[in-house]
Amino acid sequence: MTPPPQRPRDSSPPPRQAPRHRAPGGSARPVTAFALSAVVVLLAGLVVFIAIDRGSDSAAPTVPAPETSATGGGDNPPAATPPPSGEKRLALADHPILQDRDDGLRNFPCRLPRWRTDQASAEAFFTAASACLDQAWGPFLRRYNLPFTPPTLHFPTAPTFTTPCGTIAVSVATAAYYCDDNLYVPFAGLQTDQYGDNPGVYLALFAHEYGHHVQEVAGIMDAVWQQIYAVGQDSDEGLSLSRRKELQAQCFSGMFMGATVDQGGSVTRDMYSKAWRDQDSRGDQTSHSRDHGSNANYAQWWRTGAQFNRIAMCNTFDAPAGQVS
Repeated sequence: MTPPPQRPRDSSPPPRQAPRHRAPGGSARPVTAFALSAVVVLLAGLVVFIAIDRGSDSAAPTVPAPETSATGGGDNPPAATPPPSGEKRLALADHPILQDRDDGLRNFPCRLPRWRTDQASAEAFFTAASACLDQAWGPFLRRYNLPFTPPTLHFPTAPTFTTPCGTIAVSVATAAYYCDDNLYVPFAGLQTDQYGDNPGVYLALFAHEYGHHVQEVAGIMDAVWQQIYAVGQDSDEGLSLSRRKELQAQCFSGMFMGATVDQGGSVTRDMYSKAWRDQDSRGDQTSHSRDHGSNANYAQWWRTGAQFNRIAMCNTFDAPAGQVS
């Protein structure tokens, strides 16, 4: 089947709650790319720019500490029958990973090198971040007998780079790009001269892209594209599916940040708080698009993941239309 057009990428809140854990038991498709002053989304030829709010800390609301994680564990059966061992499950709202209301990512310390604004340091930071995301999502997905493998990282340095989804031009709008098990982070697209030392925002953006890899490995991405092909990418139904996909990746990003903050690693309260506040400046109202969700919904799904760390609460495919508009 012919692949779709290439698409780059992209009062105080309550504290995070952490889950009790249970032991459950193609064609190339471009997904998303984030930018730091802009999040660019190219779906069916649409390019979306989403700006980041760089307001001063003194003007921003205080984000309280997340709650301590429940220890979890145990041998209880999953809430839904898992797919056969090592096979994707092509499903959306009824996907097995989205059924257990108590399941989520285990809390653990993610250790990252200090963020520095140069190519080599950025590569080291995102390589370590990807390893942390592997540590978070790999065991989770394997508990559901899903065929987890880490994405392959690429750090393009040329003005353009080639992916299974086509040739992508590096610009201020291309900070990360995911396509079929490959995650690209061109340093030239990060705008580090403007955003500098802001690792919490970088990490949340990267975790969103990795969230699309979680969807890919689980089979959610395949199910989304099956339906988009059937209804048309530019149809209301196709755009709704895209929004639900993007908002779920937002929720998955928040889950990762909530699972690693204040755990003795590198994800500090300051990083978490800046990432939390940053979510307000994104969405379709900023980008003048229709495929990522309103600014309020885009922020709320990330915060739901960060606050509660319950994957069933990331079931955007079962959410009312108003929550994914």
